[in-house]
Order: sequence, then C-alpha cells, then structure tokens
Amino acid sequence: MNMVDHYWAQFLSHEAHLPGNAAPRLHQMRRDALHRFTEVGFPSSRRGTWKYTPADTITRHLYKLWDEKSQDDGPRLAVIEPGDLSGLYLPDAHRLVFLNGRYAERLSHPGKLPRGVTAVSLADNADASPEALEEHLDRLVASADPRAGFAALNGAFWSDGAFIHLAPGAVMDIPIHLLFLSTLPDEKIITHPRVLIIAEENSAVQVIEHFASAPGANCFTNAVTEISLGANASVKHCKIQDEAESVLHVAMLQAHQARDSHFASHSVSVGGRLARNDINAVIGAEGGECLLDGLYMAAGRQHMDYHTRIEHVAPHGASRERYKGVLAGKAHGVFNGNVHVHPDAQHTDARQRNENLLLSPDAQVDTEPQLDIFADDVQCAHGATVGQIDNNMLFYLRARGIPADMALNLLTYGFIDEILDLAPIEAIKQKLRRIVLAKLPNTGIEEQMWELTEW
Repeated sequence: MNMVDHYWAQFLSHEAHLPGNAAPRLHQMRRDALHRFTEVGFPSSRRGTWKYTPADTITRHLYKLWDEKSQDDGPRLAVIEPGDLSGLYLPDAHRLVFLNGRYAERLSHPGKLPRGVTAVSLADNADASPEALEEHLDRLVASADPRAGFAALNGAFWSDGAFIHLAPGAVMDIPIHLLFLSTLPDEKIITHPRVLIIAEENSAVQVIEHFASAPGANCFTNAVTEISLGANASVKHCKIQDEAESVLHVAMLQAHQARDSHFASHSVSVGGRLARNDINAVIGAEGGECLLDGLYMAAGRQHMDYHTRIEHVAPHGASRERYKGVLAGKAHGVFNGNVHVHPDAQHTDARQRNENLLLSPDAQVDTEPQLDIFADDVQCAHGATVGQIDNNMLFYLRARGIPADMALNLLTYGFIDEILDLAPIEAIKQKLRRIVLAKLPNTGIEEQMWELTEW
C-alpha cells in the first residue's frame, strides 16, 4: 500500500470517532487537510527547507494512530498516577495533562480560571461547542504554509490538545501548563497534539507546552500550535521538548499578530532522536512586537533542526530573534532563520542572531540566517557564529583547582544561561535550568552544578 492510500485508509477507519465529527464544518476541515497532505506529501531532504535534515528517518514508516482500547497499551495508562509526574509539574500553574495525545483528566489540575478565560481539552470543546474551532482552527497554518505536509497530516488526524481562549480584556497572571506525556513503545505509532490559543484584544496569557516521555517510549510526535493575537494582546509562550532519545518530534507553531500586540516565544529542545521545530509569526498590523529565542542541545547522534520565519507585513513592527545550540558527540544541529520584510512594512526594526558551541570534533551545525527586505526604510541585522570551548578559559579554571569535568560544564553553562534568562515566563526558569544541567557534557555532577549556579 502506498503512502496516500495508507493514510486515507487510516482516516476512513477512524473518521467516525475523531473529535468534532458531528460538526459538518470541522469534519470538512479534516478532509480538506488530508487532501492537502495528499497533494504535498512528506518533505524530502533532496531540496527545500529539509535539505540538512534526514526526512527519511521519519517518512520511511507508514504510521498508525494509537488505539487507546488496545490490549497492549492499556496497562501502561493504569500505572501512571498524579504523584508519578510530580517532577514534571509546575507549582501553582493551571495544568492540563495529555497522555499519548489524549486528555487525562485525573492527572490534570485546571483550577479556577479568571472570568473570560477558557482552557479546556480541544476534543471536548469540539464536541460540545465547535463554533470557535470552526472559525479559527487550521486557518493560520493552512494560509501561511499550505505545503507543510506534517501540519496537514495533523489537521486531518488530531485527536486532542488544548483550546485556550481569552475574551477581550481578560488577563491570566498564572501560567497555563500543557504537559504532553508519551509512553508508547512502538516507533510506528503517531500522535497529533493540537493547541489553539486565541487572545482577543487587550488580553494577556502565559502558556507552557512541555513534551516529555516515559523511559522506553519510542513513537512519533507530530504537533501543531496556532496562536491568534488581537489588538494590544500579549501572549508569552514557552516550549520544552525533553522526550526520550528514541522519539521523533516534529512541531509547527504559527502565530498571527494584530495591531500593537506582543508575542514572545521561548523554545528549549534537548530530547528525541530527531526533533524539528518550525516557528513562524506574521506581524500583520502596525506596531506589533515579536520575540523568538531558544536553545537546542544534542549529543550522541541526535539531530536538532530549528526553522523560524518572521513576516513583517505592516509598518513600525519590531522583532528580536536569538537562538543558541550546544552540540556534542556526532550530533547535528540545523538553524534557518528567515525575516521577511514586505514592501509596506516601513520602519521595521529586526535583529537576528544564532550562536553555536561545538563540544567535539565530530559535531556539526548548518546555520543560515536570512533577511529578505523589500522596504527601503528599515533597520535589520543578522549574524551567526560557530565556535568551541576556549582552552585558555578552561586552563584558568583548572589552575584554580576546579576539576576538568566541572570546568567544562561551567563554561558550557555560561554559554547557555544567557538564553535561559530570556524565557518570558519567570515560573519556568528554574525548571529549564534543571533540565539543562542534566544535559551538560559531564553527567553525575548536576547537584554540584546546581549549587554553583543557583541564585
């Protein structure tokens, strides 16, 4: 069976049970997404934006959806209790937990939300009141990148995720924590988490997406997040990808900003065998501000790929973009950042930087910062660096009695911490530091490192 026939067969066999099936428009949106996938298929490493990433690592399999009634997977759900995940929880946050792509009510703690704020299971909302989803779901992704094959596949098959809506003027001071946990051991199983965030005018929200997995998990996560910001709205978004090293992870985030809105995205990716993040924002009206920053760390034969695109469509917009990479062993990093300034986007102020640290002679990175400028009154700059640990600095620390493993970790952490400090959600910074300390080149000294770096 070829790829197209396989996914149509999968769709037809699950169609009746997919969320929102009773809503004709939602159902048709799924079919439209599958038709888009039929036309474009999966990407190829031979050309385009996947030329440095081995797409065939993902596309060589014909994936199937996870059946929660499966006899093989059922017992795995029963053994997970809320206390088992305490190390992943954020204190005081409103928490929605998704287990193998499905909302897990007994593991969640949504709490009492302020007036005008909704944070619920996307599947539950699709069945109970699909109107908001019919208006917004898949609109940003389908219009911004109709040839995104993985996103189209998600649009056809998403089984659950989060729906977050803020009415005009609603303000959410406490973060909403979305925890996506995988326990599936089959590399041919795919999950399609979907997140839709709608922040209407003068609203504000902080959202954290955290992708983690149990030991032994071996599956494919194909995630999509859409964020719509109204006039003068503020969305601060953080993502942590810390899945097991055998997991495949592909994700797209698509944001659209109205007048004077503020969007900040912070992404940290340290897990997975192959992880690809596409982060895109359209500043669609005057005065919008967009901040994108993040960190990727890879060791062994891990592969990390970040592609970003900021479109300045209107005048007086500002964007700042900064990503860092740390690569050890035979790991491979890819960064491609594109800032596109449209002809009407006069007085745009855009800055972009990518910095990489290679910890071994076999590690490699391909970095391509890009500016496409079609307006004549702008301030734009970009740059990229690739380097290694300074041996003089290493010698300086060794000469003062610091062991070699600690010295290397300290210098690596010094390179990293600047990015972690840019996280727009204060409540996540300590957790990010804990995660990063565990991924430094010399393991077993995390607690000593924590004592030295804690403040």
